[in-house]
Amino acid sequence: MEASGDTEEPPLPLALTRFQVSEEFGFLLPDPLTELPAPYSPWMDIAHELPQLIMSHQLRSHVHQMPQLSTQHLRGREELHLAHLVLSFITMGYVWQEGEEGTVQVLPRNLAVPYWEISQALGLPPILSHADFVLANWRRKDPNGNLDTIITLPGGESLRGFILVTLLVEKAAVPGIKAIIRALGAILQCDEETLHGALEELAGAIKAMSEALRRMHDYVDPEVFYSVIRIFLSGWKDNAAMPHGLIYEGVSPEPMAFSGGSAAQSTVLHAFDELLGICHREDSAAFLRRMRDYMPPAHRAFVEEIRRASLKQHVLSSGDARLRAAFNRCVSALAGFRSYHITIVTKYITAAAARAKARRAEPGARAGPSAGKPPSALEAKGTGGSHIFSFLKSIRDSTREGMISA
Repeated sequence: MEASGDTEEPPLPLALTRFQVSEEFGFLLPDPLTELPAPYSPWMDIAHELPQLIMSHQLRSHVHQMPQLSTQHLRGREELHLAHLVLSFITMGYVWQEGEEGTVQVLPRNLAVPYWEISQALGLPPILSHADFVLANWRRKDPNGNLDTIITLPGGESLRGFILVTLLVEKAAVPGIKAIIRALGAILQCDEETLHGALEELAGAIKAMSEALRRMHDYVDPEVFYSVIRIFLSGWKDNAAMPHGLIYEGVSPEPMAFSGGSAAQSTVLHAFDELLGICHREDSAAFLRRMRDYMPPAHRAFVEEIRRASLKQHVLSSGDARLRAAFNRCVSALAGFRSYHITIVTKYITAAAARAKARRAEPGARAGPSAGKPPSALEAKGTGGSHIFSFLKSIRDSTREGMISA
């Protein structure tokens, strides 16, 4: 075998496909399936009627009548992801149908066993996570590129807006994900010009994510988000409404505890943190590490791979003022995104919680999400179980501290 010629560039250190990351869609599942094979129509039938079944308090009785289906007819990653999405949404509806005061202690066998098996096959937890709710829950509504969700819950247009705006944030991150690959390749080749371009691309992508996040105001009503949607994203770990967790019948006699869906489960920000060498404070870092268990394993491996890079050290030792400025623009953009996330949380959780608290004090307040009675167990917490403001401010502040001083 002949040695390759000097003109051939060495390979880049990482290939996105190796980590199930798409050149076009990033961490989003490219073109998810929208229907399962015929044997799974009992699941799909319930999933397509979820909002109505929950609001009419009939979901639990429909689940109890559901046949016990084998998972052996599911083929390939796309079918598994859709099955996981469907069973995740059914599970959240089943647990929270009657609100936080009417939770269940047991997930019935006909739901729990297949859900567990599919979760094991995908390396995901048996609860609704960001990987289901956003990454695998989109479809093209028409040839013009308009998007819609595949499965939904109570919350109407606000829920649809919440999912799709979050999806647009993920899509805006794609040039930044590709810039990571270019930056790592440039470090290996000591190519400062390519590295500078990659950092500029990354800073631009993070700013585009902030712009996408601003659309939340246009599509999501704070009252609907707080009073109706939020409970269905809540888990059974660090949640006073379900202090003992949930028994998955036929899987384990002991209850299990899992965190609810959280933006902290998005691989994007973990990847950017690792590239830029952002060091979070111990308790925040521990929560973020735990959230990695809710990512698809290949995406988690991508973040771990980036961790081995030493971009910040390379920029420092280069003595290149342009590189340092570009690096700092990335860090500043990331801190800006996190600041804006705090603004969103203030509107959709803190201010909404204050209004909800006042409403709860009114005579005749009824329980259950169908009545729009907001949950109180997570007033100061995120759906992932973190103390939301101290956590968000901590990671924003430690991001700012990642700047390279002149």
